[in-house]
Amino acid sequence: MKMIVAIIRPDRLDEVQEALAESDIYLMTVSDVRGCGRQRGYTEVYRAQEQEIRLLPKIKLEIAVNDAFVDAAVDAIVRAARTGDTGKVGDGKIFVLPLEDCIQIRTGETGMVAIGP
Repeated sequence: MKMIVAIIRPDRLDEVQEALAESDIYLMTVSDVRGCGRQRGYTEVYRAQEQEIRLLPKIKLEIAVNDAFVDAAVDAIVRAARTGDTGKVGDGKIFVLPLEDCIQIRTGETGMVAIGP
């Protein structure tokens, strides 16, 4: 079992969800987050004051999958989250982490069965 954590642009969320659904991956947690990477933010003028915005709005997806779905999930996210043909700085990152266990609260099922298909 793996936990896939993806940080993407907010405007790409719908495309990523559709791409994951095409790969039969529907279960995910979505959070609004802020962060910075190579984009390093931007400067904005607000009420005649110049302000540097360092933390940019992003979307964080957390997806628990069985090992058989890892490659399909990563491929779907990369395909849908990439801007243009070659991508741009700020398109995001994907982290694949080992997932030790999963427990479904309602039934008490554990492991791969608790994650579902």
